[in-house]
Amino acid sequence: MTPLLLLFGFPAPVAIGTDLMYASITKAGGVLAHHRQKSISWTVVKRMAAGSLPAAGLTIVVLDQFFTGSDSYTHVLTVSLGFMLILSSIVLLSRKQLLRHAPVLSDRGATFFTVIMGILLGVFVTLSSVGAGALGTAILILLYPVMSATRIVGTDLAHAVPLTLAGGLGHLYLGNVDFQLLGALLIGSLPAIYLGTRVGHKLPDVFLQRVLSLLLLGLGIKYTLF
Repeated sequence: MTPLLLLFGFPAPVAIGTDLMYASITKAGGVLAHHRQKSISWTVVKRMAAGSLPAAGLTIVVLDQFFTGSDSYTHVLTVSLGFMLILSSIVLLSRKQLLRHAPVLSDRGATFFTVIMGILLGVFVTLSSVGAGALGTAILILLYPVMSATRIVGTDLAHAVPLTLAGGLGHLYLGNVDFQLLGALLIGSLPAIYLGTRVGHKLPDVFLQRVLSLLLLGLGIKYTLF
């Protein structure tokens, strides 16, 4: 969403802040569905949130205190966006390899690395609005290889909602949320979800994954280098 908003001419801070609020709203319904199916590990969610939420808050404080305004940190946001898009594309292309090389960790070790990865997610998701989904899933695959695919998706989604909400509220404080744009995105997403579901069932998963990965990679290179 954020790269598309940038292509449409919205400033990076507004695109990122509005997308974070949009993501927190649209993902909430999925969390309720997964909670009813008992496919969320709330223990792991708490571990990730213990790192990500304070990190998101601290990132907003740094942007507010060490920069003179949104124009002064726009470059930081766009470079972070490019980096996260490239990383997300690599993760999408190498999920099977990640699962093969997942380390075997003790519960204490898994807890420690989950908090550390949560901190990194908190910083970069707040700076870019990207990574709560693809990278969060990759982290869970690596740290909890015995967790089922459905439980990984549900757990990642349950963590993404408070993280994107925290980042979105932080950007709201900074003045980077456009409520008119947010409303338009929410209204437009309803028919788009229906259309995407109808079309998506007719296309191979591998095809969709590779197209998305290459698109993210190209946009990531664009925003990182140019």
